[in-house]
Amino acid sequence: MRRKNSLLAVFSTVLIDMLGFGILIPVFPLLISPGSPFRVTPETWSFTKGLIMLGWLQGVYPLCIFLAAPILGQLSDRHGIVTANIPLLFASRALDGLTGGNLAVANAAIGDISTNENRAKNFGVLGAAFGIGFVVGPYIGGKLSTPHVSFYGLFDTPGWFGATTPFWFAGGLSLLNCLLILTTLPETLVTRIEGGRIALGRALHNVKAGFTSDRLRVVLISMFLFSGGFTFFTSFFGVYLRNNFDFNASKTGDYFAYVGIFIALSQAVIVRKVAPHLPDWKVLRFSMFGTAAVLAIFFFAPAGNDLWVYLPVPFFAAFNGLSMANSQSLVSRSAEFGKQGEAMGISSSVSSLAQVPASVLVGYITSGITSAQPLIVASLCITAGGLAFLLFFKPKYVNDAPAVAAPAGAAH
Repeated sequence: MRRKNSLLAVFSTVLIDMLGFGILIPVFPLLISPGSPFRVTPETWSFTKGLIMLGWLQGVYPLCIFLAAPILGQLSDRHGIVTANIPLLFASRALDGLTGGNLAVANAAIGDISTNENRAKNFGVLGAAFGIGFVVGPYIGGKLSTPHVSFYGLFDTPGWFGATTPFWFAGGLSLLNCLLILTTLPETLVTRIEGGRIALGRALHNVKAGFTSDRLRVVLISMFLFSGGFTFFTSFFGVYLRNNFDFNASKTGDYFAYVGIFIALSQAVIVRKVAPHLPDWKVLRFSMFGTAAVLAIFFFAPAGNDLWVYLPVPFFAAFNGLSMANSQSLVSRSAEFGKQGEAMGISSSVSSLAQVPASVLVGYITSGITSAQPLIVASLCITAGGLAFLLFFKPKYVNDAPAVAAPAGAAH
């Protein structure tokens, strides 16, 4: 019963967290687009400069999560558990990142309550919450940021709706999230790590420890490349949809809701069906390549033909869902006993660190070439992550997994 209550509470928490995150996706192109009434960049700035600024703005958030997530990971092992101008935009994103390590704690809680038999399934449930957040969040964000849009013919959105409305709504969701955690999440930690001080500068130490650990190194390298590639895809996909297919904020929100539906289905159905038949490390040997292949399809989609951005989505969601759930499961299973929270903190640090250069670079790539160019870079990054895992991963370090010979050509 404790495990069921914990899973439900973590699911709800991640769902609300991702609602708040997804709401803002359709808004970002409005902040830099010429002619937008919500543009925050100076009139003297070109659209190119706005793209670069947006890249840095998006990079601030994962940078701050990179610094804060490992601290929350340590705490989970020991204790259980405003936008008017550019400077304020950066300050608010930084504060959000510093206090936004919810996923690190949620992953640690799932690791605490899971057995080796249901670990991948439980992470799939967490991924389903992630996906549902992307269903409802961007959809609501698109509607909240667009005045006078018909809501299925029932009513039109008020004229005072604009780019700031989703931020206020997201703030309210964050408050609801806090109340939910305080009132519904029971303790999940059975064995506490006693003594010692919390290391505030643990992030860089975590990255070094992870990349030098025989148990975690290959998985984390693959996750670093996957996360970086995924960031190249997500950071400017709204700009890509606006430039190549003339999507407005409302239609962008609808599109991401469509993507989120398939991500949720993937995590709740496909991951749960695959888990009993294939161990997580075997799934990752093909799922990363599938994700990379679908991103390449997006890159070659002819501008103006909406069908090309809708048809690949079910395949993208399936491969991406399998990759995300099973990589988290593998990190948890590869950790030493009693250190799942620390391992998940390291995993979050590595993923957040990968998002920082990707978020910044994508602004320069998009402004210097085309808004579709980051998609091929994303595909290449994820392919590199898949190759690293295929060639170098050895399952002998996985808890309760039989030691098997490394693939031909694998390095020690």
